[in-house]
Amino acid sequence: MHGWTWWTGVRHHGNSLTAVIKSPNGVSFDLVVGRFNRARAAQLTLPHFVCQTPLFMPVGTQGTIKGLTNNQLEEIGCQIILGNTYHLALRPGADLIDEWGAFTTDITEKGVTFQSPVDGKPMLLTPEESIQIQNKIGADIIMALDDVVKTTITGPRIEEAMYRTLRWMDRCIAAHQKPETQNLFGIVQGGLDPVLRDICVRGLVERNLPGYAIGGLAGGEDKDSFWRVVAQCTAALPEDKPRYVMGVGYPLDIVVCSALGADMYDCVYPTRTARFGTALIPEGVLKLKNRAMANDERPIDPTCPCMVCKTYTRAYLHCLVTKDAMGSQLLSYHNLSYMMKLSRDLHTSIVEGCFPEFVRGFLRTQFPKGDVPEWVCNAMEVAGIDISSCCASFSPSH
Repeated sequence: MHGWTWWTGVRHHGNSLTAVIKSPNGVSFDLVVGRFNRARAAQLTLPHFVCQTPLFMPVGTQGTIKGLTNNQLEEIGCQIILGNTYHLALRPGADLIDEWGAFTTDITEKGVTFQSPVDGKPMLLTPEESIQIQNKIGADIIMALDDVVKTTITGPRIEEAMYRTLRWMDRCIAAHQKPETQNLFGIVQGGLDPVLRDICVRGLVERNLPGYAIGGLAGGEDKDSFWRVVAQCTAALPEDKPRYVMGVGYPLDIVVCSALGADMYDCVYPTRTARFGTALIPEGVLKLKNRAMANDERPIDPTCPCMVCKTYTRAYLHCLVTKDAMGSQLLSYHNLSYMMKLSRDLHTSIVEGCFPEFVRGFLRTQFPKGDVPEWVCNAMEVAGIDISSCCASFSPSH
């Protein structure tokens, strides 16, 4: 372990995760640091590191980020990385699973059955087994196995999955062998149905868990529905516990969710988009494979302090990303550096009492024409942040 904490987990449909934080005293979540309306800047004290929230956690399926060393992750200020317990438990086929994914073939009351992409054999993962794996790994934030359905699905399956998630929560609690050293987080399910989400939140809060995740989002639902679920859940979850929105990695989404009171995020997006030759910049994205980059001698982002921006030009990176694996490694380094800086800026702006100004500056840079999406405007209104000066429809000239 270095200056960041290894967060691993069991993942089906992109949801169950767990953290390796060897602590005899559990997790300390200190909200004294700062807040603005619903936005919170907290200190999450872990044995290996004192994390500052809001924070983004990059995904390293097998406990490492492709192409980056532990020292490089420390350089950019990475606080926690995520791995995948399912992949780690099946290490012989992990590379293939990472490329092809593990195919969920069936979900029953007993557990989740996967079809191995290695040999095609079915593998049953029960709530009990998911906890046993996480106990063996030695994680002290572990997350319950949940029944996840895409938010684009409607009908009785959503309700079935939500109630099953609560029943599985109890099975996970019963199977948990190290409650004194490992903290079991629950995952709120319920699709886009506010009634089901409320039932799930109340059910999990009744179980007095150390922390809570908002699951089942970032699966194709419209953005207006997305932020409303986040807003509903953060408003109902305990003030003194961490709130983790799973699978969220777009910078705009993280700014909005932080304004609504969420603390932690994870996603493969920054590293996956790097592999396609795309860099994250304050204005949005920069596609380095475009021909226009071939003679551009500027850095990816002149305002970025990372090693890549200090060392390489867009033209050089354009040459790399079209023919060399090193290109995606360098872009991954930059993109994760961008996400770490975004996390720090969110935290600092809340602590220093200038969070609304930070949000407005972020939006003006991303939407210089004032075309801020309506869902963002709606979310910011609920968050109590005035962004009228960023929106063309509100400008004095309109």
